[in-house]
Amino acid sequence: MRMTKHTAVLQVLICILLISLNGYSQEHPNLILTKDGVQKIRAELGNAPLFDATLAKVKAEVDAEIALGIETPIPKDYSGGYTHERHKRNFLILQKAGVLYQILNDEKYALYIKDMLFQYEGMYKDLPVHPQTRSYARGKLFWQCLNDSNWLVYVSQAYDCVYNYLTKKERKQLEKNLFRPFADYISIENPQFYNRVHNHSTWGNAAVGMIGLVMNDEELIHRALYGIEDDGLPIGAKDNDGGFIKVEGQEVGFLANVNEPFSPEGYYTEGPYYQRYAMYPFLIFAEALHNVKPDVKIFEYKDSVLLKSVEVLIKLSDADGEFFPLNDAQKGMSYKSREVVTALDIAYHYGGHNPELLSIAEEQGQVLLDDSGLAVALGIRDGKAKKFQKKSINLTDGAKGNEGGVGILRYGNEDMTLVYKYAAQGLSHGHYDKLSFSLYEKGTEILQDYGLARFVNIEQKGGGNYLKENTTWAKQTIAHNTLVQNETSHFGGKYEVGSKHHSELYFFDDSNPEVQIVSAKETNAYPGTEMQRTMALIKTDGFEKPFLLDILKVVSKTENQYDLPFYFKGQVMQTNFDFTTPKTLEAWGSANGYQHLWTEGIGSPKEDNTKLSWLENGHFYTLTTTSSKDDDLRFVRIGANDPEFNLRRDAGLVIRRKNTQNTTFVSVIESHGNYSPVSEFSVNSNSAISKIELMSDTNEYTSVLIETKSNGEQLVLVVANINKQKDKEHTITINGKEYRWTGPYKFIKVK
Repeated sequence: MRMTKHTAVLQVLICILLISLNGYSQEHPNLILTKDGVQKIRAELGNAPLFDATLAKVKAEVDAEIALGIETPIPKDYSGGYTHERHKRNFLILQKAGVLYQILNDEKYALYIKDMLFQYEGMYKDLPVHPQTRSYARGKLFWQCLNDSNWLVYVSQAYDCVYNYLTKKERKQLEKNLFRPFADYISIENPQFYNRVHNHSTWGNAAVGMIGLVMNDEELIHRALYGIEDDGLPIGAKDNDGGFIKVEGQEVGFLANVNEPFSPEGYYTEGPYYQRYAMYPFLIFAEALHNVKPDVKIFEYKDSVLLKSVEVLIKLSDADGEFFPLNDAQKGMSYKSREVVTALDIAYHYGGHNPELLSIAEEQGQVLLDDSGLAVALGIRDGKAKKFQKKSINLTDGAKGNEGGVGILRYGNEDMTLVYKYAAQGLSHGHYDKLSFSLYEKGTEILQDYGLARFVNIEQKGGGNYLKENTTWAKQTIAHNTLVQNETSHFGGKYEVGSKHHSELYFFDDSNPEVQIVSAKETNAYPGTEMQRTMALIKTDGFEKPFLLDILKVVSKTENQYDLPFYFKGQVMQTNFDFTTPKTLEAWGSANGYQHLWTEGIGSPKEDNTKLSWLENGHFYTLTTTSSKDDDLRFVRIGANDPEFNLRRDAGLVIRRKNTQNTTFVSVIESHGNYSPVSEFSVNSNSAISKIELMSDTNEYTSVLIETKSNGEQLVLVVANINKQKDKEHTITINGKEYRWTGPYKFIKVK
């Protein structure tokens, strides 16, 4: 048969189409680095100081690893153990080597990646499940599928960078024996890990999706975005932490993990520590989708919530950049972590080039070696950086923003910061601490949240995993600065109960920087008991610095015992009450966290106000609280029933009010003065308050008086407990004097 010119052209077109459908016409790299982006990066080398410095550092690191040779040991260890850390190091270095190959065009990096990938290919096809049995979803390279997913998220980027360096036969071998089985194992073979809404699943979804994008495997990409359709899991299945794996009617997959845990403005329900961890797969997979599957419009999904969440995460940090330890959280984690470097660069590049993000990037001191990192480095080079403004903010929780939230009140340049939690449970990493708070002066904790009980990646401490004390102490209500009723935790410490409820914002007002206030209610933590906590950050004459006014109103149908702890950091200076110290330490209780508290001192009030002063980081602090003559005052220290010393030995003061139905705790926390160990001078070491008084307390109104020592001025805060409408007019008579105002509260200065 004679072939015409048109027939030949048609056959060529069909061949091109078939090749395209089989994925062989894809340009690589196209996942994070792009072909055009690499050219731009090469053109700017030597002209973007932060990018150049990062490149030099990464090159030195990878060159050192190449010199050591490749090692892929048979897995056997928990987090922190040698095999765990070696495989973790491998995936980090593979990703960096891929970037270096593309930017520097040096074949030694591609060869290193190829050799290591084939070493893993030879190992993986016969690799059994990891020998450590602690996880609800055991991996193969690591003790849990979570870390296996980490590996694939990073290694998929390396594979993309050397895709065209490898032959078709080599790619087929890797995909058949390593990448496809790997993706199937962490997803289809472990649906209890993969098919849920949780930071674990986010990593799993991103891992399957990213290798799917490199391989041009539409089935894997669909599985990443939408989960496994028929996973065979029973409704109500749980993981090791007691969190639900499968909830009836809940969607799964990457898009569900974007939609469900984030509130509309970008607060992540598990808290900032786990938001930081999840931001890497969220943003790196989003960038990959943007580059390869722009039709998904991932950066526009849910009103661009992924991009907004990066700025929210930074706002959830103290003056030193360390994240507030809400829910499970290791203290000291900050926005300098590699995950936030990734998230910030991508958010800057794709989110409108916010110049305030550049100032955070300057603090981070490094950038991604890709298009987004180059954009950040060029912005800094060109002097576009502006200081990031961390102001007061109320962040809602829940997918629709209707499941409580976190209120942050800041005065000045973070001179004083209140973190007030009235949020949802926070999935399996949540704590039972409704209406709890912590207080900061700059980066100093005045009143602290404990955080988690875990030594991450330290093998000596439980293999680097969560310790049992995380459940018996850190999650329990008594571990937080909030009310405990009858020595039981909120919701009985039961996840299946707590996950159904959240506190409700009553009002939030930061319009006046001198008097900022937030109020929320909780009605489900203890059935039959309603708590309303109103907290005001106030700066006024007679006080050197801002102070915190805390009003905790409790209304119950029955008589109860109430404990209100304050966990302070520092050295006790003075009290205005007498207390006895036991000769032998005993645990305060036997359950719900009380078994971990030593009783170090027991006293009772001598006056209508109880005062405790302490010194921390060169500053004096005083807690003044209204007292009942029958109150018990107890100094406690964490560490009882802790034979392996897993808990910090932090101190607290607990106010116990027994045989009480309705009551209101009123407290003020001041920062004042300073002490220098060099000059040995003490300045303004005493409280500025002569007294605080609960003037009136009814169903409708609560009013509090604060009297200063310096000028005898009286400060009055009145809160309307029922009607919070801004246009509602109120009238109340206190001690024969009538007060009128509009709105949910009124702050008054009385001479």
